[in-house]
Amino acid sequence: MTEVADAIAAVHRSDWGRIVAGLIRHTGDWTLAEDATQDAFATAFERWPKDGIPDKPAAWLTTAARNRAIDRLRSAKAERSRLAELSISGESSESNDTEDDRLLLMFTCCHPALPLAARVALTLRTVAGLSVAEIARAFLVSETTMAQRLVRARRKIEHAGIPYRIPPGELLEERLNGVLAVLYLAFNAGYSDVTHSDVSASAIALAEAVVDLMPLESEARGLLALMLMQNSRREARVDPSGELLTLEEQDRSRWDRSDIQRGGAILSSARARGPYVLQALIAQCHAVAGSATSTDWSQIVALYDELLSVAPSPVIELNRAIAVGMRDGPDAGLALVDQVSAQLPGFHLVPAAQADLLRRAGRVVDAGVRYREAIALAPTVEERAQLQRRLDE
Repeated sequence: MTEVADAIAAVHRSDWGRIVAGLIRHTGDWTLAEDATQDAFATAFERWPKDGIPDKPAAWLTTAARNRAIDRLRSAKAERSRLAELSISGESSESNDTEDDRLLLMFTCCHPALPLAARVALTLRTVAGLSVAEIARAFLVSETTMAQRLVRARRKIEHAGIPYRIPPGELLEERLNGVLAVLYLAFNAGYSDVTHSDVSASAIALAEAVVDLMPLESEARGLLALMLMQNSRREARVDPSGELLTLEEQDRSRWDRSDIQRGGAILSSARARGPYVLQALIAQCHAVAGSATSTDWSQIVALYDELLSVAPSPVIELNRAIAVGMRDGPDAGLALVDQVSAQLPGFHLVPAAQADLLRRAGRVVDAGVRYREAIALAPTVEERAQLQRRLDE
């Protein structure tokens, strides 16, 4: 049974989105496509232990899902035209359009007419196949709330005329950036909580799919490399008691070198240096350094300068200020953090950065004041606990 479960899990990761996308193209019914695909996987759990794992598991599941969709349409007395359109009589269960279908599905789920929260949820559910409960846990909402969010998103797509297509050339770059932003938001939702690795793993898998489908897009490569570099630190981010550790405190021997190497290889083939590529290069500087003190902070500051020129942001300015503090000393960093602080009111990482730099400068009383301010603003229990530990120290 373990072999069957592993096989089903593997094909779920690799082909859920392809199967759903193909059914949506044939039927135009998002709910039907998801339900029929879910039924096909449930049937596999029943049949494969007795009949054996098929030679082509994805093709078996595609056929089962299409047959289930036909059954549902018949039971609902659907029009003959829809049945004829979906019919798989004499049709190969492995369509040449499956890759394009998956890309169509991602662009549709990430359409800018949908609220951002709905785009993320719909992508994780429809393209990656995560359960409603898994997505709800990652985004700290109830399962009912998440289910309603998904229903509203599907209805908007079906009734508001949102096209199921890859956008035309003049809109492609902008819309691709929207897809990448959704995937990075999904990754961060899973990465920020070590118990939700399924969400971040799904985001990485979807980013891999975008790179496979659009191999010349440097920013897609940059995002995938960035995710892998960050994911390499997942196991080292917490101590044995489950408390978050800073980058400086982490045991770097626990970083996943295979993720770092894969990310580096993907990054080396990016032809342009956009925001995701530059962020990945910064993450790579950290990944290859043996310690915080041996990190190439001059290179990181230079990369932040380049990043600010293409994607100006006060958060990037804050990160650059911290890097300057590591390169030139805490007083230099503090001066820059103070300059950017007015642009980030209520952002807990501003007083947290000031506290760390003040502590390095030996101004422990002032550091304590800033740590208390950061604790009051920190959004999660884990972050508050980390800051409290640093205050206690």
